[in-house]
Amino acid sequence: MINGQTVLVVVPARGGSKGIPLKNLREVAGRSLVARVGDVIREVPYIDRAVVSTDHDKIAAVAEQAGIAAPFRRPEAISGDRIGDIDVLIDALQQTERIDGKTYDIIVMLQPTSPMRRAADVTATIEKLVSDKLDAVWTVSETDSKGHPLKQLTIEGNRLDLYDQRGHAIIARQQLAPVYHRNGVAYAMTRDCLMRQKTLMGTRTAAHVVTTHQISIDTEWDIALAEFVLSRLADGEKPGKKTA
Repeated sequence: MINGQTVLVVVPARGGSKGIPLKNLREVAGRSLVARVGDVIREVPYIDRAVVSTDHDKIAAVAEQAGIAAPFRRPEAISGDRIGDIDVLIDALQQTERIDGKTYDIIVMLQPTSPMRRAADVTATIEKLVSDKLDAVWTVSETDSKGHPLKQLTIEGNRLDLYDQRGHAIIARQQLAPVYHRNGVAYAMTRDCLMRQKTLMGTRTAAHVVTTHQISIDTEWDIALAEFVLSRLADGEKPGKKTA
């Protein structure tokens, strides 16, 4: 609880990942992706309840072992790979509130696919939501200048072109205004934002900028990279700050 407001964490972890089968159960540096979320949750002081939204019994069991409750199963109708986060979060909130017999004021989504997440960033995201009286706060990372929109290209047929013609004027990266991308570390929102506005990005949404490197797990390469980075951190290296 924070300033009298209750906080529910939802961990979306379906079992049907196509790119990496049962991705949420994959171990990275000796700990499954789902279990790593539980490790972070224990370090965030404001969380009143944490539940996993899954359609898979093994994921539910691993989540419970990590301290994340699994009091319901996600319905088949919202378990496909084309279902958005909104439907999953609304279902998880409604099912948890029905089971607990209470309402939650703040919902925080923690996706297992961000194994580099730090509890400090989750905590700061919740604090910003409350202190600034916002509808939502997303964690973001600054995009490396090599991935800036004004440096991106398109291919149409046999023609290579700039994605944005303003890119012709860019000579040095210092000319590029910073842009940011979502990193999946945390999404925090009010109940009103989710249930009435039905969006993750409400009318008043702000960002918490994460300065350490983040890896979002989509491929086997991502897992190998996360394994490498986490093993270096385990050997005593400090997490480096992300630079453009």
